Amino acid sequence: MGDQRIDRLAELAVSFGANVQPGQTLVVNAELGREDVARAVAAAAYRAGARHVEVSYLDALVRRTLIEHGIDDALGYAPPWQVDRVKQMGEQRVAVITLDGALDPAATDGLDAARLGADQSPVRHEYLELVTGQLINWCIIACPTIDWARKVHPDLSPEAALELLWTQVEWMCRLDEADPVSVWNQRMDTLNAVAGRINQRRFSAIGFRGPGTDLTVGLLPTSNWMAAAFTTATGLRHHPNLPSEEIFTSPDPNRTEGIVRSTKPLDIDGTMVNGLRVRFEGGRAVEIDADSGVDLLRARIAHDEGGARLGEVALVDGEGRVGATNTVFCTTLIDENAASHIALGNAYPFTIGDDEDRARTNASSIHIDFMIGSDEVDVDGIGADGERVPLLRAGAWQI
Repeated sequence: MGDQRIDRLAELAVSFGANVQPGQTLVVNAELGREDVARAVAAAAYRAGARHVEVSYLDALVRRTLIEHGIDDALGYAPPWQVDRVKQMGEQRVAVITLDGALDPAATDGLDAARLGADQSPVRHEYLELVTGQLINWCIIACPTIDWARKVHPDLSPEAALELLWTQVEWMCRLDEADPVSVWNQRMDTLNAVAGRINQRRFSAIGFRGPGTDLTVGLLPTSNWMAAAFTTATGLRHHPNLPSEEIFTSPDPNRTEGIVRSTKPLDIDGTMVNGLRVRFEGGRAVEIDADSGVDLLRARIAHDEGGARLGEVALVDGEGRVGATNTVFCTTLIDENAASHIALGNAYPFTIGDDEDRARTNASSIHIDFMIGSDEVDVDGIGADGERVPLLRAGAWQI
């Protein structure tokens, strides 16, 4: 593993992902094991003119001790100064880069699902407020580690698994290209053009039909589709997910009906939820089952009233690079960009064009994406008169 690709990943995160500005403060969030990339990100940010870079290292095994041994009042607790720190990040318009990948399975293996699900720090909710309020320019970018590589490629030696994962991440992030930013801009332009064509139709709902799935997700009158190219409230463009292959919007939280089956495993803080099946009535998830991991998901969704309603619906076509790897990466950042998906929990109000509609979007302290798309799942736009217009067939756009 050479330093050159680490430097290129860091440069992409700083210049294209978060788009760190001269004089800005950058916060870097990284699990232990990603120190080399965190340092490269800091160097790239200072070269870009950042005034200050703060690296915050997280240790998943320390959190494990909280779940195992902490008193009940310790679950979901954060001292007020941690919440105030996040608020000040928004006030000072900081940039944030998070280095992402699957946790070491040892971090959550065998933990009590109810306790793990109850551990929802108020810091997470405060951070969601920064995102939905468009107060920060931010980016989550895939960052390989040997623990993650062993989880994704268990049949290989640790060294070979890490090398393959790095190769895949480089390719998915377009780092194999001479000018990754130019190629990414072309992809964003393509996705935004599709989003624009869907927006012109003003569909009342989106329908998903496939094995185990017959789901209708209602839209608000001014739900606007967009690619993951965001703009802050002050007009600074940034790209929050790398890699990203989706277009998305916020749905009507009261108009989701039917059944849906996940098409890929879902990772929640290191616990894999396999074979997820959900039934919706009146916009609410009223039945949630899975082959494994369902207790954690149920506990997480029960955290607040909005946890059982949708905050996002996203469409992913077959032209993206993530799905072409034919790999489950055990992290939502990447896996959600291989397949269309929906998210339980908090919405993105900035995707809504009208103040009245915006006030109707779902609010929650959680946001959990799970994948429901595949080549076998047909996706339609549904008009107010019930007419179904094909949007995706076998992963190809029809509009």
